[in-house]
Amino acid sequence: MSDNPTGARRTADRLKKERSRTALLEAAGTLFARSGWSGTRVEDVARLAGVSPATAFNHFPTKFALIGHVFAPILRGVLDKEQEQGPVSSTVEALIRHVCRLAVALRADSNRALTVAFTGALQEYTARVGGQPDPADENDPRIISPIPTRLTELIQQAQASPDARTFPPARDFATQVTNLLLLRCLTRPQESAADSAEVVLTIIFGVLRPEILVAAGREGRPFRDDVERLTG
Repeated sequence: MSDNPTGARRTADRLKKERSRTALLEAAGTLFARSGWSGTRVEDVARLAGVSPATAFNHFPTKFALIGHVFAPILRGVLDKEQEQGPVSSTVEALIRHVCRLAVALRADSNRALTVAFTGALQEYTARVGGQPDPADENDPRIISPIPTRLTELIQQAQASPDARTFPPARDFATQVTNLLLLRCLTRPQESAADSAEVVLTIIFGVLRPEILVAAGREGRPFRDDVERLTG
């Protein structure tokens, strides 16, 4: 018999909750990828996970919160990989690397269907709240998986240079660019990560550093070699 039955019960309860949460996230990932955003119900996720709907809602109060937590590891993987690779020599290089890594992660065979479902959730939630993300909103998938955050930081760093244009503001610009990257996963399913990244980088630097595009000439594609190297 345990010398501390209360502590043992607490440990058992904690482990049970962790197992339930893990099972729910795995089941949700499967169903969102298979049935999409609108075709997945929390009750179906609970059934596949082997728990009650009440347990599912105790862990994740809404379907929006659930998909946010399911998607979060994809974003975390991008950021962890960048941290492992260490700093780069310039903000331009950092922007290129981040956009390429993000495009690869969103379009990976194992992730693209979930990316499409997540995009649907973002659109519906944004329309529902009718405004910018609120950091206090625990149900907002834009807060749980804040894809534009790192891009905002990099654009702010670029705009701190006297060579870069400062409009539009970094946060707004990063959000719009991120939305474009997500929407291309939905509307152009066969597009490569390299092509997605090149389009987005051309837009980013067309705003921040248009002279890069001008120097490349009318038919020039100054980011092509980098995106092929980083997404290949």
